[in-house]
Amino acid sequence: MEADLVLAPVDGSDNAAEAFEYAVAVAERYDAAIHVLFVLGEEVSRRVQDGTIDRETVAETTGAAVEPLRSRLAETDLVSTHSAAYGYSTERLTRHPGSVIVEVAEQLSADFVVLPREPVTGDPQAAIEKAAQHVIAHADQPVLSV
Repeated sequence: MEADLVLAPVDGSDNAAEAFEYAVAVAERYDAAIHVLFVLGEEVSRRVQDGTIDRETVAETTGAAVEPLRSRLAETDLVSTHSAAYGYSTERLTRHPGSVIVEVAEQLSADFVVLPREPVTGDPQAAIEKAAQHVIAHADQPVLSV
């Protein structure tokens, strides 16, 4: 198998941070680049869309949450990029974390996706913990769910 780009969706949860480590290992194994996708949870997505929280605040918070991952990537020789996406939409009912991850994987032409498994913790930050089954069923790439 060849992989040029590994997609690592995260949401600030401990489970996503653990899955991120696996994504780093896969990227190192295949000498691939890694893209960190921060998926915003339902509450934050709705608050941005209804205007009760501004995008700059969300960008700062997301940047702070991704900083430890960037620091970890700085310890490697991996080429990395990152982005953020709303995991939910008040205008598009079919938008949920699983569909967002699959969509971004397709847009980036990712070769591999690594995300946390589905133990639902109830953590309000954990936007992607229910996404694994959808991503496994709908992604064209190999998916590692840890």
